[in-house]
Amino acid sequence: MSHNTEQRLVYMANQIGTFFRAQGHDQAVAAVANHISRFWDPRMRAQIFAYLSEHGGEGLDPDVKEAIEILAKKAKTVA
Repeated sequence: MSHNTEQRLVYMANQIGTFFRAQGHDQAVAAVANHISRFWDPRMRAQIFAYLSEHGGEGLDPDVKEAIEILAKKAKTVA
């Protein structure tokens, strides 16, 4: 995955997090996870999971990182 693609996905994920931030931590994490699960293409989700694994989620807002970690764990249990 190119650096530009990684940065774009991080930017997009953080924008989602910013939108839901006012809901408070727990609801924001759940809402971000739900949004990414429902609206991101499976390839995009796989790429952000890989980014999280390879870079530790560098640049992701804490709520967003937590949401992606939850989704990544679920994806591993399904696979």
